[in-house]
Amino acid sequence: MNNTTASRSSVLDDALAEATARYGARNPASEKALAEAADVLPAGNTRSVLFHTPFPLAMARGEGCHLWDVDGHRYLDTLGEFTAGIYGHSNPVIQQAIVSALHDGLSLSSHTPREGLLAHEIQRRFPGMALLRFTNSGTEANLMALAAAAVHTGRRKVLVFDGAYHGGVLSFGGGGSPVNVPHAFLVARYNDLEAAQALVRTHSADLAAILVEPMLGAGGCIPGQPAFLHGLRALADECGALLILDEVMTSRLSSGGRQAQLDLAPDLTTLGKYFGGGLSFGAFGGRADVMSRFDPRRPDALAHAGTFNNNTLTMAAGLAGLTQVLTPAALDALNQRGEQLREGLNAVFAQHAVNLQFTGLGSVMQLHATARPLRNAADLAGADDRVKALLFFDLLERGVFLARRGLVALSLPFGDAQADEFVAALEAVVAARRGLLPTVG
Repeated sequence: MNNTTASRSSVLDDALAEATARYGARNPASEKALAEAADVLPAGNTRSVLFHTPFPLAMARGEGCHLWDVDGHRYLDTLGEFTAGIYGHSNPVIQQAIVSALHDGLSLSSHTPREGLLAHEIQRRFPGMALLRFTNSGTEANLMALAAAAVHTGRRKVLVFDGAYHGGVLSFGGGGSPVNVPHAFLVARYNDLEAAQALVRTHSADLAAILVEPMLGAGGCIPGQPAFLHGLRALADECGALLILDEVMTSRLSSGGRQAQLDLAPDLTTLGKYFGGGLSFGAFGGRADVMSRFDPRRPDALAHAGTFNNNTLTMAAGLAGLTQVLTPAALDALNQRGEQLREGLNAVFAQHAVNLQFTGLGSVMQLHATARPLRNAADLAGADDRVKALLFFDLLERGVFLARRGLVALSLPFGDAQADEFVAALEAVVAARRGLLPTVG
């Protein structure tokens, strides 16, 4: 490290320390809330992704695409509950559906008509899900899809990809997580079909499934190249494994998800996030010959329990959202706004000649402290996380809320005026901090 680089690094450290101190001074009620919760929750936290130093904000309420924290600050919500909050906050149609469901009885100890109606609506959008079942999260959906693949094939190994995230116990960023479930995982580079082919051909006789996101979500919003994803389809066919497409995040890219855009036919699909209308939800489904093993009328039926799989509130909220709010036209318009927003944000970086970028597809994107082309998680090596942290705190001061890691996921109420507000805030931050940011050349 030369003297100039070392000096810039030191100044960046000082700027980040100052921004962090201002953040702490502006948010005493959030700090107090976390400290009180820490008496009973580790670090006051029960959802790891929300935590960052010195402490995360505590939100008091939301309306449309805005949030208010317990210190009274108002924010433009660009995060959209990590893609689950596509309807925004307090959508009146969904609110009314939940209230009606409450009036009918909260827990009915039985089937209800709404679960079949919601399943039909999902199948209409994802016709490849010939049969499906509900869970309470995308994590559960992926766990059950892997179980179904293992039973169907009689095999145990699963091909996954570095940087992928399929749930709290199926996380493959940074070499994997010690709390991952104990499947026999083979980990390949994302968007590297040759590497995947080499692993599959070595382990083909033992491979139950290939589990892949059409775009790395938590791994950085790095889109899967169409040739790569179709190549995985061919690999699965070649060795008799099942292709499981995790569309928990990418299902929002069109009314039929990313698979419809790419004309890609997985054996199983997993869903979650917004399909529950803002409440806990997950689903897995696909080929009838695989999913029929969950038919309880069969003598060899596979068990799949879950007290709240068909809970009345999620069924009501999900059905109302899909049938009355999230029309194909509304979803297409949202994703088009996302494309335009990402172009506008990246234009700010180009204008100031800084090595930063937002990657992603449609209404989902992520900030990176590098401008190099990104194909997989390894391409993020060397990016300075302090830069993203500084921009995160600066944007919060200007009333723009996003994930600490830089994730942005738009909601339906997020319109052109909000996009202009976001671009203007970023432009002001980048202009003020340009001397600390990695520059072109």
